[in-house]
Amino acid sequence: MITINDIDYAYSDPRVIASFVGICIVVLVLVMLGKMVRASGQAAKLTGPMMNQLGQLSYAVENLGNGQERLAGGLQSSAETQASSHNQILQTMEIRLAAVQQNMQERLHDSSVRAAHTMAEMQEKLNASVHGSSVRTTKSLTELQERLATIDKAQANIEKLSGDVLGLQDILSNKQTRGAFGEIQLNDIVTKALPSDAYTFQATLSNGKRADCLIHLPNPPGPIVVDSKFPLEAYEGLRNAETKPEREIAARAMRTSVRAHIKAISEKYIVEGETAEGALMFLPSESVYAELHANFPEIVREGFTARVWIVSPTTCMATLHTMRAVLKDARMREQAGAIRKELALLHGDVDRLGTRVESLDRHFGQAAKDISEIKVSADKAGRRAQRLDNFDFEEIAPDPEVVAPLIAE
Repeated sequence: MITINDIDYAYSDPRVIASFVGICIVVLVLVMLGKMVRASGQAAKLTGPMMNQLGQLSYAVENLGNGQERLAGGLQSSAETQASSHNQILQTMEIRLAAVQQNMQERLHDSSVRAAHTMAEMQEKLNASVHGSSVRTTKSLTELQERLATIDKAQANIEKLSGDVLGLQDILSNKQTRGAFGEIQLNDIVTKALPSDAYTFQATLSNGKRADCLIHLPNPPGPIVVDSKFPLEAYEGLRNAETKPEREIAARAMRTSVRAHIKAISEKYIVEGETAEGALMFLPSESVYAELHANFPEIVREGFTARVWIVSPTTCMATLHTMRAVLKDARMREQAGAIRKELALLHGDVDRLGTRVESLDRHFGQAAKDISEIKVSADKAGRRAQRLDNFDFEEIAPDPEVVAPLIAE
């Protein structure tokens, strides 16, 4: 910045740049004049041209001085103009600041009024929200108490269920009770699938062996035995095995147990001439049944060879429904003679009904004819009564020869 007459000008101002250029030209001219004066003694013959140049330089310096004066006047005028503009800007800024201050005061007043109104509304909403929250809290506490009561009840049920599970575990841990469990499940399935006269529980065969269930199928195939088996120890050992040797040992135990059951059923419950040529081994566990078919298919094939078919609760129900259809078909064949006899009797009844309908139709025809004749007689009697009503008995004496036939009719 450069200061002239208490006014600051930037170095990039064109007027300042023009002043510097003028000053540089003056300094250059003076330097040249000095050099020319020093060289005048050495080059006397150049004095003439130098004088001319000095004259020109003097003229140029004079013009430069005039330009500098005009520049100084322009700078002075520009400074005054800038000072005037600065004062106007200050006045305008003061006016605008006053207007902005007034506007800010008005806005602050409006904002304070709105803030007070908003605070009042918020206070009301807060009071309503607190009241609603208290109501909801009371309701939630009531519901929580009800749910806690429900949870207590469910806890009691869970404890009871745990006791039942422990009881079931105790049942399954004992071979006799486990066998009773399988028999009960078999009993439930059979009673739901077959009519009551189609089976017998704990039936004794001619060889003295007692079967869990004997289904009375017609010949062929004949009565078939269903025996309940539950190889739980071998299955649990297989499920609990962690290492490969343990799994191999458990698998051998599973094969041995199931083969022993298949052999026992084949020897005890397939009696030639008394039962069917096969028997069913009922497994009361779907998981054991799935394990056999998934990992021990050779055992299942051995059962087929021994004519012992392994069934689970689901497949047993399907098999029993098939047996029910067989029983229904056999009973329908047994009743075929009775059905034919009843159809013959029905045919005779239909023939007699036709004869009686024809006789009734004849009676209806005769009755219709009699009714028609009765109507004719009634019409004649009516007409004659009308003629009698038209006679004048006071003026005309009755003629005995006319009245007598009328009375006779």
